[in-house]
Amino acid sequence: MNLSAAREMGRQLSGLLEAGQVEGAVRLPAAVLAQRTSFRLLDAIGEQPGAMRWELLDAFLTELAGQKTMGGWVVIASLLRQQLPHDLPGAFERCRLFTALAATWYASDIFGERVPGPALVMDFQAAHSALSPWQQDPNRWVRRMVGVAVHYWAKRSRGAPALRPQASQLLELLAVQFAEQEIEVIKGVGWGLKTVGRYYPDLAADWLLQQVSRPHRALMLRKALTYLPADQRKRITGRSL
Repeated sequence: MNLSAAREMGRQLSGLLEAGQVEGAVRLPAAVLAQRTSFRLLDAIGEQPGAMRWELLDAFLTELAGQKTMGGWVVIASLLRQQLPHDLPGAFERCRLFTALAATWYASDIFGERVPGPALVMDFQAAHSALSPWQQDPNRWVRRMVGVAVHYWAKRSRGAPALRPQASQLLELLAVQFAEQEIEVIKGVGWGLKTVGRYYPDLAADWLLQQVSRPHRALMLRKALTYLPADQRKRITGRSL
């Protein structure tokens, strides 16, 4: 399959869903999802339907999620991303549900980089408000997704000075999770802190200096320090790294 074929499959998928043919929509990408397919092509399939009513999408999303394939999570996440401009809370609600159902690190990352991450770029305040409760969600994969979303935002910011206030807000968003003990969550949150530190090292260093007196896992601090200059790392830890 090439990109053109993937987009055509996405258009066919949209037509089936619009016609209410859920079983046909589920069968359409089955062969693609059963084999190793690049995320770029899977995203192209999921990006074609565009804005759709939830009553057309939900049955399809539920059926596809039940198969629990890696490729299926990409298609679902891409479909949800298309709904963000039209119903951000609804897209977040379903993103949380399917991430918890998937119960794997890679699905958490797939969803984080396609739903809450892009939402922060698109509509920061609305996405920030929707993301905040996930810091203390009972599900570890949902908590991990907060860090992945922050990573995505920071990567897209490229350190733009105008976005410094948003970077500060996201660091504060992760403050609760700095004390996280679950290793899989630490990896996601640490990823977000690492990328913010890459593009806003002074903000990240000042923030970390306030956090290190609290109980935390060594891995969390190690990840957060990754891109900071040596003098800042020494200021935070009191020793050369």
